[in-house]
Amino acid sequence: MPRNSTRRSEPAVSGRSRPTLSADGRAAVEPIAALVAVVVVGLALGLYAGAFADATSGDDRSTAAAALDRAEEAITVGGVAEPARMRRVEAPGTVTAVELEADGERWLAASGLDAPGPPGVRSPEAVVVVERRVTVRVAPGRNVRGTLRAVVWR
Repeated sequence: MPRNSTRRSEPAVSGRSRPTLSADGRAAVEPIAALVAVVVVGLALGLYAGAFADATSGDDRSTAAAALDRAEEAITVGGVAEPARMRRVEAPGTVTAVELEADGERWLAASGLDAPGPPGVRSPEAVVVVERRVTVRVAPGRNVRGTLRAVVWR
């Protein structure tokens, strides 16, 4: 056999010869197809990571909504919020502040020293805020519309 031949001969096994392999017979992938496959896999991983991040961020919002529900239940009597009952508000296990705002006044119930402060002090990126319109008793026989707000640190 000549030296520059692409075919290799191998020793015969039990009287038969093995087929020889050449570069033309091997499987190959076009570079563009490989590039498209890499891009598709990268996009799929990006979408998965985005969906995972979105799924975890909803937890803070549900915590704030639950704190708001507990606060409203604690301070309302007959569907009217009473600011004097704000000291009954509790948010165990979370760093939460509950605010009641009506008629130019603000009442605050915080769950600890690390609780978020008033709107001018807290960073909007660091907290989740859920609020609801409520009727507030500001004086005997005088009710006004107000806002009950729960603020939870992320």
